[in-house]
Amino acid sequence: MPLHSVTEPTPTVVPATLTRYHRVVRAAAETLGSRRSRPGDAELAFRVPEIDDGLREFYAASDVSVHELEPVGGRRVTALNLMRNPGTRTTKTFASLSMVARAVQHIRETGENVIIVTPTSGNKGTALRDAVARAYATGIAGPERLRVMTVAPADSLRKLRNCPLAATPELRAANPAVLAQVDQPAQVKAVTRNVVDAYLADPAVKDTWRVWYTMDLDNYRMADVVRACVEAEFTAPHETGVPRWHAHAVSSAYGLLGYSLGYQLLSQGVAADLKAPPAHPGFFLVQHLSTPDMVLSLSGARLPRYTHDVADGLWRQSADPRFPAVTDSPSDLIDPTFYTRAPVTCAEIDPLIRTHGGDGVVVSQHECLQRYSRVRELAAPLGADLPACPEDLREWSLVMALTGLLVGDERGLIPKGTDVVVHASGSYCDDTLPPAAPDGIRFAAGEEEVLKILHTAVA
Repeated sequence: MPLHSVTEPTPTVVPATLTRYHRVVRAAAETLGSRRSRPGDAELAFRVPEIDDGLREFYAASDVSVHELEPVGGRRVTALNLMRNPGTRTTKTFASLSMVARAVQHIRETGENVIIVTPTSGNKGTALRDAVARAYATGIAGPERLRVMTVAPADSLRKLRNCPLAATPELRAANPAVLAQVDQPAQVKAVTRNVVDAYLADPAVKDTWRVWYTMDLDNYRMADVVRACVEAEFTAPHETGVPRWHAHAVSSAYGLLGYSLGYQLLSQGVAADLKAPPAHPGFFLVQHLSTPDMVLSLSGARLPRYTHDVADGLWRQSADPRFPAVTDSPSDLIDPTFYTRAPVTCAEIDPLIRTHGGDGVVVSQHECLQRYSRVRELAAPLGADLPACPEDLREWSLVMALTGLLVGDERGLIPKGTDVVVHASGSYCDDTLPPAAPDGIRFAAGEEEVLKILHTAVA
């Protein structure tokens, strides 16, 4: 049953944004590359290939759509739908396509094969695997030259998704999706970095494969400039002088930093036909209690003290409106996607919010469920197909962002008269994005086993 009987406003679909805004992405690469010295052994240069027919087909998955949602608290709400790639249904598509294109450029320029290696809580790995599969399908690279290995914590098992790279035993061996046993989910970052270092330090390793460890903010910032381009071309403020905030469910806020870089480049005139909004928007960060560090950093506060109600088993607080009033647990984990503690990006996001405005809120799953019907109504124009039963959700980013918007309005965290742009960054269930089959996952008890899997992948 549709959630609305009235006609929804027709969305604006912006096709193949990595092609459409290529000159801005290229300017971002040049800007980021100029800040760095020569690439390290596990890095690639910040250069993007010029658009040709093969790359144009490859980038076809980078669509964005713009939607006017129902007003919230009397304010205009616009959504950037960053989930249109059916192979990922998350915003990680853009950076992943960009990184794979850079890997292909490296292969063509140097003759050196590339294997991309990344830790992931799930979505980043899914998107990189999808991008490599697209490279194979479009013919810009094959498995003899380009491969990928992802390493996720065991807690992320339900986040792993099916992919064409798991279609045959040969493809699975060359492109392993590893599930590693770690004490804390974020430890997969150190495990993967250690494995890459050990591989590079092995004198027996042949020089035929370049191992690219992609956990660098700038690898994501570069592609996420397209968000600012879409805004500049299609979502101009209705009225001059109306403040605007961008709301986003975040772990490290890579996407918002990419948007900010794009805004700066447009303000500098890198694309004559794209004019940045007159003022840099504020940012409204949405997090969960398991990893609330960006909101804590921004507010300078501590976690409020929760009181357990033995009558209903819930925990409550009323001291800080930025934190859930009611939760099932003071360390409530809504989605393992958001697993980064004390992200280094706070050092960049905090000054942006202090300068341009914004705030943050932490939501609980209890609050998400209380507002789930309203969230489904708000999200309906996006075609996100939120399931009737929230237990079927495997990706909560969109629900968290919209719940954060509702809570921010209810508690006065978002000023009246402020337009809001919601970054719709991820939503899927098993029906819309099938889970990985057991034979598509490699299990590893520790670093040594992960290192062996890497050696096998490039054998």
